[in-house]
Amino acid sequence: MSNETSREKNQSEMSVEQKLKMLYDLQTVLSQIDEISIMRGELPNEVRNLEDEIEGLNVHQDKLRDEIKSIDTNVSKWKEEKNVAQATIEKNNSHLEKVRNSREYDSLSKEIEFQSLEIELRDKRIREATEQRKMRLDEIARTEEEKNNREEDLSAKKSELDDIIRETKVQEDELREKAKEYEDKMDARLLKAFKRIRKNSRNGLGIVYVQRDACGGCFNKIPPQRQLDIRMRKKVIVCEYCGRIMIDPELAGVIIEKPVEEPKKKSRRGRATKEKE
Repeated sequence: MSNETSREKNQSEMSVEQKLKMLYDLQTVLSQIDEISIMRGELPNEVRNLEDEIEGLNVHQDKLRDEIKSIDTNVSKWKEEKNVAQATIEKNNSHLEKVRNSREYDSLSKEIEFQSLEIELRDKRIREATEQRKMRLDEIARTEEEKNNREEDLSAKKSELDDIIRETKVQEDELREKAKEYEDKMDARLLKAFKRIRKNSRNGLGIVYVQRDACGGCFNKIPPQRQLDIRMRKKVIVCEYCGRIMIDPELAGVIIEKPVEEPKKKSRRGRATKEKE
């Protein structure tokens, strides 16, 4: 017989009362695990957020460096174009001395003027690019400083989190192993429903016991007949308000103290009658 078949057979032989008791024991273990998570507080989220932020700063720096490379490429190209324009001007200037007519002179003069404008345009682009390059370098420096601060924060948060994890790891591992043992023995459909209820509950409680005639999860009153059904332990009953599975306190191992009744006082009329007799 396979382990899965054996598990299904054991589950089918379990009474509703046994299933509810095991489910409540599982809830107790999971609540202890939740308490450990609460002890860690927001540290895991803070660590993840800092790691994401540092990664974002790295990506931003890489983008800035790529932009600087692109600027450097453009500046090199514009400088080369400027050199070509300058050479063209020098060449045309030398030809001006040898022109034979005004038409040729005008043509060379216009070419020199055009190349001079090209040089001015390249100089302007180089100045703008140089300024942009400086701005990006400054931004990289600011980003680096910000990243260093975040890395210091991350190191401190990780150290704090590691200390807490180290203190609670053995206990948490034991609890998780115990929870797994319960889950392996439980009815699959009931376990799935319990996990869904627990996930949708703010306090992580999927099963609660009746407290003062009310649901132990949402504290809404439970009708007497429904309380009787819960005490019978013949079927799984959920709160009609919050959807949590409900059990009676005795099955949960909780002792409910009954209020002490005060002795009835005798009436004055009764005492008077007795004295008369």
